[in-house]
Amino acid sequence: MLDLKTYLEQKRLLIDQTLEQVIPPAEEFPGSIHRAMRYCLLAGGKRLRPILAIAAAEAVGGRADAVLKEACALELIHTYSLIHDDLPSMDNDDYRRGMPTTHKVFGEALAVLAGDALLTEAFRLLSGGCRNGTHRADTMLEIIQILSEAAGSRGLIGGQVADLESEGKVIEESILDYIHTRKTGRLITASVLLGAKLAGGSADEVACLEAYGRAIGHAFQITDDILDVSGSTERLGKPAGSDLKNNKATYLSICGMEEAQKRQKALYEDALNALKLFDDKAEPLRLIGQYIIERAT
Repeated sequence: MLDLKTYLEQKRLLIDQTLEQVIPPAEEFPGSIHRAMRYCLLAGGKRLRPILAIAAAEAVGGRADAVLKEACALELIHTYSLIHDDLPSMDNDDYRRGMPTTHKVFGEALAVLAGDALLTEAFRLLSGGCRNGTHRADTMLEIIQILSEAAGSRGLIGGQVADLESEGKVIEESILDYIHTRKTGRLITASVLLGAKLAGGSADEVACLEAYGRAIGHAFQITDDILDVSGSTERLGKPAGSDLKNNKATYLSICGMEEAQKRQKALYEDALNALKLFDDKAEPLRLIGQYIIERAT
């Protein structure tokens, strides 16, 4: 039986080693921007998005090393979003991953530029798979389009805008669903698609994995809403209760704890059902789905 803790740790170490290699060294001029980029990126984290890409690749018969660099691009995009999310003009948070946020250490201007640089570096990394012949050009172009949409105004940024505009307001549940599925869910779904498509998954396999990604992406944000109330700053590595502080709408504020937990579990069941096509090679994905709704950080 697969031990998920061991699987996650092995993949996290592999990803951390690769991230260290693919971003500019701290001493490269101008050092201030490269130190700021590396600060949050290499501060730890679950590395869930690149791990999902690797697990999806394995589920369709691919190898981790064949998608590793492209999977790391997901972590660059995710980290950029965290740096910008923490800015005084956004959530104004002081801690991330158990450390002072990037703008607290390097100043607001460098934090903005570090986020911009990480996002740009992600697409440089993706295009490299095209140039060096590792992956088919048409497949890489499709991946770049998927990630562009997931990170842009129809995805992550659109969700962030709707989130900012909803602060302190009573909003419809449909708007909350929009915020969560865009701000969090789209990049998680794109992570699964990246792995499946680069590893040569069939149309049916890719469709099932996309459904899985949508379900766990939504469940992930509901878990975040729950942890913001029930978790501690020490465990989370960021301020607990920040949603309440910023008057943000959450599933708990709209639906209550009991209903939020019901939806969380229903989404987990949807994720499992989406994987019925797959054999034991998809076991990491099944266990990651369980981990997402049971995690404490």
